[in-house]
Amino acid sequence: MSLAVTLSRAQEGVTAPQVMVEVHLSGGLPGTNIVGLPEAAVREARDRVRVAIQNTAFSYPDRKVTVNLAPAELPKDGGRFDLAIALGILAAGGQVPREKLDDCEFLGELALSGAIRGVSGVLPALLRARARGRRVVVPRANAAEAALVSDVDVMVADSLAEVCGWLHDASPLASPGRCSEGEARSFPDMSDVRGQLQARRALEIAAVGGHHLLMVGPPGTGKTMLAERLPGILPPLTEAEALETCAVLSVTGQPVDPAQWRHRPFRAPHHTASAVALVGGGSSPRPGEISLAHNGVLFLDELPEFSRHVLDVLREPLESGQIMISRAARQSSFPAQFQLVAAMNPCPCGYAGDPRQRCQCTPDQMQRYRARISGPLLDRIDLSVEVPRVPLAELGAPRSEHDEDSATVRRRVIRARDYALQRAGRPNAEISTRELERDCALGPAERRWFEAALERLGLSARAYHRTLRVARTIADLDGGAGLLDRAHLAEALQYRRF
Repeated sequence: MSLAVTLSRAQEGVTAPQVMVEVHLSGGLPGTNIVGLPEAAVREARDRVRVAIQNTAFSYPDRKVTVNLAPAELPKDGGRFDLAIALGILAAGGQVPREKLDDCEFLGELALSGAIRGVSGVLPALLRARARGRRVVVPRANAAEAALVSDVDVMVADSLAEVCGWLHDASPLASPGRCSEGEARSFPDMSDVRGQLQARRALEIAAVGGHHLLMVGPPGTGKTMLAERLPGILPPLTEAEALETCAVLSVTGQPVDPAQWRHRPFRAPHHTASAVALVGGGSSPRPGEISLAHNGVLFLDELPEFSRHVLDVLREPLESGQIMISRAARQSSFPAQFQLVAAMNPCPCGYAGDPRQRCQCTPDQMQRYRARISGPLLDRIDLSVEVPRVPLAELGAPRSEHDEDSATVRRRVIRARDYALQRAGRPNAEISTRELERDCALGPAERRWFEAALERLGLSARAYHRTLRVARTIADLDGGAGLLDRAHLAEALQYRRF
């Protein structure tokens, strides 16, 4: 029978849907036709595959070749199907056995010489193949990504000839090995920050609960220093979280560093970034900064300098933890469970409220400056803290017991977050409303006091829930007490003054 089927995977967000490559040889004028909604790079595969087969010492069929990429409604792009198409043509012509093709998936772009080039999105494809219990053949250029995934039968190859030799049982394909846990990354240390006890406390609370943080203060007071030190005190990524994060990076085509794959990402886009750069987009949707910061930190410095439209597109992903990008031909979903840390000056000149520098701004200028950040966005930020100027005498003084290093703070953060993981299996910032009622119980007196405070401050229902989550985190730092007391609630409320 002149029909063969091979398996591959498309690239759509981080889902990597399966594609069946069906090849049929029939009579008629010689030629190759590829159907199944192929884009330009896929249609051009007929020439790449034909020359690669000929340069691998196989004969290209002198018949009509029809290649169907199913499902037909799924757009196919890139050169990732070249290897599967070539093997399908060889199998349909009886030049390679078909038995090993049944439970194996193939990814790779073919060079004219028959060499296999690396492709993007290999890691999501391996994760889906692992769920289906299939073997996968990938280019050697993607071996570093393949080594990250455990419990999957993956092989790497340099050329079409190597894969055909394996199908003929002439020679085995190499394994990519298993990646180590990664090297310890050297983050900036918290001991470099002098003073700023309240800001350090807010940063620690944000690290424990995964809460969003806004720092407000004059220029040069340490806002950026504090933000850069947050990844160094966050708990380590689990293997599942690390694979999710690397899968987003794999889709963009950027190399995954095996030495750094277990580290939380830290993304700091410039304030001139567009909405597409921040959340993702394009005719063929690609992830933006919020997805590249998945399971990590997104730092927005000079927050009011961002376009208001750009900032407002953050509202939905801040709530849902994912972003759906819709285009006329397709929809792509990317994960976006990031921790937002933002910094801003109190006014355009930066010195409102500073005791040592006179502010030059009018009330109207200050109002317009702060109005660049919408109320709904501010309502989604759990912690707002002032970062005032540090006295010069304190900067030059010897280190005190309050100038703790990152390792000390991180131990407290991990211990406190363990309480949340034991209760709900996730950080406090991500618990549901039902879990909030269970884990953030208040006594009658505390509830009356809390409701009166919320009424007086005019906070929303969203702020009510977010303040309770912050109070729960503060209680975890104090030893994981059961009921929240008034001190926990009062400290949580003070972080919503902005």
